[in-house]
Amino acid sequence: MNSIIHVSNLVKRYKNTQTNAVDEISFDVAPGEFFVLLGPNGAGKTTTISILTTTLAPSSGQVDIAGHDLVRDPNGVRESVGIIFQNPSLDQNLTAEENVRLHATMYGLYPFRPTYWLMPRAYKNQVQELAEILGIQNDIHKPIKTFSGGMKRKLEIIRSLIHHPRVLFLDEPTTGLDPLSRRSLWDYLSRVRAEKATTIFLTTHYLEEAERADTICILHRGKIVAQGTPDDVKARLVENFLLLDAVNRDALRHELRTRGIPFVETPLFKIELNGNSEHHFTPHQLLKLIDTPLTTVKLHTPSVEDAYLAIISEHDHEHPISNAN
Repeated sequence: MNSIIHVSNLVKRYKNTQTNAVDEISFDVAPGEFFVLLGPNGAGKTTTISILTTTLAPSSGQVDIAGHDLVRDPNGVRESVGIIFQNPSLDQNLTAEENVRLHATMYGLYPFRPTYWLMPRAYKNQVQELAEILGIQNDIHKPIKTFSGGMKRKLEIIRSLIHHPRVLFLDEPTTGLDPLSRRSLWDYLSRVRAEKATTIFLTTHYLEEAERADTICILHRGKIVAQGTPDDVKARLVENFLLLDAVNRDALRHELRTRGIPFVETPLFKIELNGNSEHHFTPHQLLKLIDTPLTTVKLHTPSVEDAYLAIISEHDHEHPISNAN
């Protein structure tokens, strides 16, 4: 497999702990893929992303990013990735452009110059282009302390993309953003993926952001408990159902029973579409069978959030935490 991120048997155990924070996890991410890492607090997400971004050393295992071994060549990894952390990491005493210039200089992309106007034309063009795309071209020379949360997030995107990273790590990037800023951010990230084939590695608590992922990986207590496309993960649930109701509920109840269609009253008539019964219906097929006039027809299909909550709950019941000393 042509992987831009390869993780094999990754382990991280902190000192004076009895269990691994990350416990023998393995996965691959293809170039240009949108990969989402999910899990409850304490699942190992932050530890995993901290290792992949070279801010934390692994206890054991193999990690390669963009062809660089994470342990033997951390500088090569850092040069290949961009990072947007959950908490803004901007210098509040600098202007927006000064934050970008400092970042570009630290990466060795351009020689440092004390003012923006002394920087090379290529740098100025790149900053202006990114600022215009994100709609902050009129604010790029203003102090960070005057920026809203959404503007700071946009600036961090500019800074993280200035060196054209092959992989962009996003650790809860939309935390604290209003809905408009969140949509703007994702519209731009979609454009970056399309134009630059940038690989995006996301951790988030906004599970709807995972709906458009290529691959979802769910961590629980340091282990991978589910992995695949959003549809693969949802397929683990028997939660495709139709909700029906009628003015003459007795007639609807009698008709469903007569036709051998299993249902549960919730109080609406809930009919599973992919259940374990001998009957398997599409919504269209089911509705054609029913003659009773209906007042309610609602189709429910599972979301990533439904699947995530069900999978976590399932593993909590299978492997409860022991209270024994």
